[in-house]
Amino acid sequence: MKSKIEITLDEEIVRQLDDLIMQLSYKNRSQAIEEAVSEKLDRLKLNRLARECAKLDPFEEQELAEEGFAEDAGSWPEY
Repeated sequence: MKSKIEITLDEEIVRQLDDLIMQLSYKNRSQAIEEAVSEKLDRLKLNRLARECAKLDPFEEQELAEEGFAEDAGSWPEY
């Protein structure tokens, strides 16, 4: 489902958008803007994930991983 919205853009941005539409064969402005907004939202999510990961203590994470591995390894079948 899609929602219709109204936006106001600087004339130079609209010109660049129209050039982009012609170069990349978008059907219309809406399609190009939807893709641009989607890509921006994805980048923001990735940046947030990177910031949250940067807060983790690598030594603590390594200890947790090794602790879980040691517990699981005992229950693995021998080959």
